[in-house]
Formats: sequence, structure tokens, C-alpha cells
Amino acid sequence: MWLSTLLLSMRSIRRNLLRSFLTILGIVIGVSAVITMVTVGNGATLAIQNQISGLGTNLLQVRPGQRMMGGGGGASAFKEADAEAIASQLGGIAAVAPEARSGAVLVLDGRNWSSSIIGSTNQWLFTGNWKLADGRDFTDDEQLAGAGVCLIGETVRRELFGSRAAVGSAMRVKQISCEVIGVLAAKGQGAFGNDQDDLVHMPLNTFQRRIVGHTRIGILQVSMQDGVETAAVRGGIVQLLRERRNLSETDEDNFNVLDTRQLAQTLSGTTRIMTLLLGAVAAVSLIVGGIGIMNIMLVSVTERTREIGLRLAIGAREREVLLQFLIEAVVLAAIGGLIGMTLALGASIGLSALMAVPFVFDPGINALAFAFSAAIGVLFGYFPARRAARLNPIEALRHE
Repeated sequence: MWLSTLLLSMRSIRRNLLRSFLTILGIVIGVSAVITMVTVGNGATLAIQNQISGLGTNLLQVRPGQRMMGGGGGASAFKEADAEAIASQLGGIAAVAPEARSGAVLVLDGRNWSSSIIGSTNQWLFTGNWKLADGRDFTDDEQLAGAGVCLIGETVRRELFGSRAAVGSAMRVKQISCEVIGVLAAKGQGAFGNDQDDLVHMPLNTFQRRIVGHTRIGILQVSMQDGVETAAVRGGIVQLLRERRNLSETDEDNFNVLDTRQLAQTLSGTTRIMTLLLGAVAAVSLIVGGIGIMNIMLVSVTERTREIGLRLAIGAREREVLLQFLIEAVVLAAIGGLIGMTLALGASIGLSALMAVPFVFDPGINALAFAFSAAIGVLFGYFPARRAARLNPIEALRHE
């Protein structure tokens, strides 16, 4: 009975292919929209997590002032000795890098490029999870003497050197000549849309003496050892810096400690909420598609009243007629779900490439969207099917 009922339903759908396609269009749009939104949202979440993890391994960023990402707000800057104290006096620390930044114009053979200049030590490469694509890092003598050497990011290499070899060449940074001794491996766009590869890294002493003319440190990059409790290390840093900055018990901290893992969790959570919101909005199309199926099925019942009356008159039971129209509605919705899943796959791959985020295939959301589309067929197909099954055979046969 099930097989014959399914064949009858498929035959009815084939008789009105155009109408059947227009009927499932709402389901197609709904399913494809939901899957696409969730898939691209998952890719964006993964991209943010990767970008945050690219900032460093188990990283804490210590900045002057009470605002996380703002300026110092009048608070005194750090000193290089603060970084040395954290590295030597606290446990669970893998590396500490004092970091100072400034902007400058780079000049090479008449070509200019504005970039960020970072003054720090070799520890900055470790805390920031930077790798060398070419060349070497600073020697101890170069760091101590403030030599005119530097490492450049991929963007700087591309814009100034092009196809030429950068390592061993010299360029001008502000008013000093700087020999390029290494090229950093590309990281791409950061979590906040910045180009992480548009930078020049030079020894801290070189930066302080020959670029900015002062010894202020803007950020302390603190990388923790694996397995260390973040709260304990953070508490130790806060206590040590309060002592070094001569803050009394009643004084508020004039610095802040940012845990990049906590930042990643916050941004990922926000992205997930937005993904769910967009998916919920797109799911409204499924309800609209279900209403379309119910409307067409009611029209189909009216058109096939004599056929239904004939089936009932020759012995078909109400349950069989109900099942025929219900299966027809479910088949329509399921076909719409399959087409929507196929379209969503192509749209997700295209949008992920366009937005430069990873493509993350989620079998769960695909299965859920398909099951929901089939459920829509059952829900909105039941009323027309029940109406068909309850027709009076005599009245149905008289229907014109």
C-alpha cells in the first residue's frame, strides 16, 4: 500500500511539474537560506578564533590605563624593567616582550610606504606566534647596541621589494638606514580588520634611541606556559605591577590585563548569536513555503474531487486517501529541501571564498533543515489530506 500510494503521489506531482516547482520554491529558499547563513556564520566564528589565536600562545596583553583597547588615559607607560621583573619574579611565564609602536614612512629607491614600526626583542616573535619566512632574528649584540637592522612583514616586502630579494637590502625608516635581515611569515587580516603583515620589527633600543627618542613601553606581551592557570598568572602580574607603580590599597589599577582567549570566546559568542538570529529570520521562509504547500494541496483536492470520489466509491479507505495526499505534500517538501541543500552548498562555498573565511560543512544543520522541511510537509499537508479523505463519495462524484 505504501509503495502504490507513493507512486500515485509522484504521478500526480509529475502531471503538474511547473506548479509543483512553484509550490516548493518557498521551501527551497528557506532551506538554502538557513543552511547558508549558519555555514557562513560558523566559518566567520572559526576565522575569528584563528585570528585571535594568531596573536599569540596563551597570551596576556598588559596596557597602561583602565580601558582594554583604548589609550593610556594619562596613566604612566611601562618600562623595560617591568617586563624583566615579570619574567624573573613570576612563575608560569614562558616569555615576556616589551612592545612600543609608532608609524613611519619607509623609503626604498624612491618608493614610499607608510607602515607600523614595532620596537621589541626576539621574545616578541614567540609571544606573537610569528615565524620567519626568510632570514634570521636579532643577535644579542644587535639588540644591545641598537643596530640598524629590522624584520619586515609580508605586506611591506610586497609593496617595496616586489620580486626582489628583501633580505640583505637596506631601506630608510624615517631618517635612519635599516638593513632587512628577515621576512616574517604572512598572517593576513587580524580579528579587527587590520593588516597584521604591514609592519617593521626592529630592536627595542634602536626604536627608542633612533625612531621615537624616549623609553616608554606601550604594551607588555606575556606568554604563559601550557597548563598554567590564567587567573593565577594574571593575579601575580596585577600585584607585581601595583607594587612597581606605587599604588596604595585604595588606588585603582592604572593598567589593564587582557586575556586573548577570553576575547576570542567573547567575539565567538557574539558571532554565534548573530548566526542563530540570521538563521531564525531565514527560517521564516520555511513557514511561508509550508503555507504555499497547503494552499496548492487544497486547490489539488478541489480539482481532483471526482477522482477522490471514484476511489472511495470502489472501496478505497479514508486512511489510504489521507495517506496519498499527505505523502504528496511530504514528497514536495522533501524535494524542496534537497534542492535547497544543494543550492546552499554552492552558495556557502562561494560566500566563504568571497568573505575570505573558512568553509565549515555542518552535517547537523543540513540534516536538521531537511528534517524540518519534511516536517513542514506533514504539518501543512495534513489539513488538505484530511479534507480529501472525508469527502462524501456521492457528493464527490457529482462534483463538476
